[in-house]
Amino acid sequence: MGELDPIMAELEPLLGAPRGEPVPLDGGITNHNFRVRFGEDEYVIRRHGRDTELLGIDRDAEREASAAAAQLGIAPALVATVPGGLVTRFVPCASSTPAQVRERAGELARALRRFHDLELRLAAEFWVPDLLEDYAREVMMRGGALPDSYARAQAVVTRIAAIVPLATARPCHNDLLPGNILLAGGDGRVLIVDWEYAGMGHPYFDLGNLAVNNDFDDASEIELLRAYHEHEPSDDERARLKLMRVVSDAREGAWGVAQSVISDLDFDFDGYATEHLQRLEQAVLDADFEEWLAAA
Repeated sequence: MGELDPIMAELEPLLGAPRGEPVPLDGGITNHNFRVRFGEDEYVIRRHGRDTELLGIDRDAEREASAAAAQLGIAPALVATVPGGLVTRFVPCASSTPAQVRERAGELARALRRFHDLELRLAAEFWVPDLLEDYAREVMMRGGALPDSYARAQAVVTRIAAIVPLATARPCHNDLLPGNILLAGGDGRVLIVDWEYAGMGHPYFDLGNLAVNNDFDDASEIELLRAYHEHEPSDDERARLKLMRVVSDAREGAWGVAQSVISDLDFDFDGYATEHLQRLEQAVLDADFEEWLAAA
């Protein structure tokens, strides 16, 4: 594990003598993660992937968000930052399935609301219409090609952004895939990890992103909104959530298109992009889509 030798040497004065070999952790599609032991304690070293700043990632914002979330008790403790990565305390846990995420919709809603309500100004902005333009520009500069569905997704996002604008940006996670939601083994808490896309964004994007990536049905969405707002959700709140599910798929699809020309990780980014852009187009064809726009 020679690539970690300089980081291990830098951490030794802070954490103690390393014990054993680093163990790669599965699941990352942007970074490389390793479980390591120093002294009697275990940690996770997160090595940043290549050119991730081109995806809209700001490492200062990631560090600030990780530290703030840890203080709230909704993320593992941030231990150190190192060149090209960061270190968090290892928490015995299990990754979530979408079904488990749905079961914890209320708990996650309350955790997200606490983070959104922080008086915290992150170093990065996160607004999907801007991201789609940035991703398209990067793909073209690198000689890649945009699928026809990309422009259609941009047009849909422009319509939605006019109805649900970014009026007051709040600190947000912006990447609530099931793999980024962990169930702590000791007390069963839900922990949110991987704050690299954190930025000042739209709180409803977090809600829509969580819902669409974990297959929320109407009942789960209502529970999510009820816990988030502490009242029965209104028609316009439910419509905004539905629309942000669509915006989330636009972002995921565009991200896959960009990663296909940027990343060196072994992952089917083209297939990932196609899956999300097709789901977006199916949602737009839904008879309820225009009703969501009107209600929002």
